[in-house]
Amino acid sequence: MEKEIKITETDSTYRHLEKMSVSELLFNINIEDAVVPSAITKVLPAIGNLVEAITDKLLLGGRLFYIGAGTSGRLAVVDASECPPTFGVPHGLVIGIIAGGKEAMFQAVEFAEDDAEQAWKDLSVFNITPKDIVVGVAASGSTPYVVGGLHTCHANKITTGSIACNPASPISMEADFPIEIIVGPEFITGSTRMKSGTAQKLILNMISTAVMIQLGRVEDNKMVNMQLTNEKLLDRGVKMLMKKLNLEDYVVARSLLIKEGSVKKAVEQFK
Repeated sequence: MEKEIKITETDSTYRHLEKMSVSELLFNINIEDAVVPSAITKVLPAIGNLVEAITDKLLLGGRLFYIGAGTSGRLAVVDASECPPTFGVPHGLVIGIIAGGKEAMFQAVEFAEDDAEQAWKDLSVFNITPKDIVVGVAASGSTPYVVGGLHTCHANKITTGSIACNPASPISMEADFPIEIIVGPEFITGSTRMKSGTAQKLILNMISTAVMIQLGRVEDNKMVNMQLTNEKLLDRGVKMLMKKLNLEDYVVARSLLIKEGSVKKAVEQFK
């Protein structure tokens, strides 16, 4: 078995950050951030495999769960929470779970990530079954909460995926569809909210967006199923509807959109 290497914990290649000017700090951070997209390019096939697995599960009536701790957990919860308003899917189709619960979204919950049994307890609240799929997110790839959760999922015949930023990480060993995005040492040693967090955010965006497109929640390049939860989205939807149906009257289009609840339903009704 390949030995786990904690690249995320290795020393920054930059020294004496406190002596840098603001312009130097920003320039160097930007240089490091630029590493992320090219690193993601190398793992696109692995991301694609996970997207296909998730899509298959959701088409058969299953759900997507993300589990994570700290920054990784927060990123996962954010991605899950954005699916209903963006794509119009029901709450509960994509579920983000963070070690320590809702409180951990706003402040650190001591030792929450160290409990290897808690993730399964948290998942069990949702009556998880083999119809569902679970993706563990951990920059280090060794967070006990996530590793333990994936391990127990595997024992219960639940399909799993993972996103880590170290090679040969423990969560990769537990996942059916592992992704290892190697972005190198952080600008501040061990601060994985930086490059590692950026990589995880981009990959989560790619996964949820690609899955939702596969599920038919996007037409052409438009969010035709988005929830009309504020004036900005309502205005965007009205303009989409006017263009799609060749309507010139904003008020008529707005009334139709409000009545039907989404651009997609409004178009279908108009036809």
